[in-house]
Amino acid sequence: MILSRRHVLWSGMALLALPRSAGPAWADDEGPIDIVMHGNVDGSHVWFDPVGIAILPGRTVRWTNRDPGNAHTATSYHPDNFQHPLRIPKDATPWNSDYLLPDESFSVVLAVEGVYDYFCIPHEHAGMVGRIVVGRPGSIPKENVSSAQPQGTKPIPEAAAHGFPSVEEIVQQGTIRRT
Repeated sequence: MILSRRHVLWSGMALLALPRSAGPAWADDEGPIDIVMHGNVDGSHVWFDPVGIAILPGRTVRWTNRDPGNAHTATSYHPDNFQHPLRIPKDATPWNSDYLLPDESFSVVLAVEGVYDYFCIPHEHAGMVGRIVVGRPGSIPKENVSSAQPQGTKPIPEAAAHGFPSVEEIVQQGTIRRT
């Protein structure tokens, strides 16, 4: 089959028309990766959106509270944060945004490749957690989050433990939205 110039041009335009969120956020785009904190008006359901995302090392991640009725935090799972288990790369710097009121934001730069799990302090028991996979295509680590409870750390609430998308799902889809 011989391809015409028109066929090649139409194919190229079709590729350009694909949504940017169709795959991991590995593009060298500038600007932060946005994660939004949400909640129902009555506070009965709270969540991060997206709940899982794949990014390149060195990207800035920004959490913004868009929940008009609740304060939220973006806090890494790390022993320095209220004796939680280590669920970020061991060489990564832990973070805690403190309480963000509606429309407030907090940012970090994630430079170390690996899996970063985080939670909202007042809503961890409600399953308000998220996962970020940082790495270049082909170098994404396997699931490096242990289900064993390290001595001297707090247990992860059941709702939170079941709230994380798998690393494989994040790498495949790039972005996992909370439904």
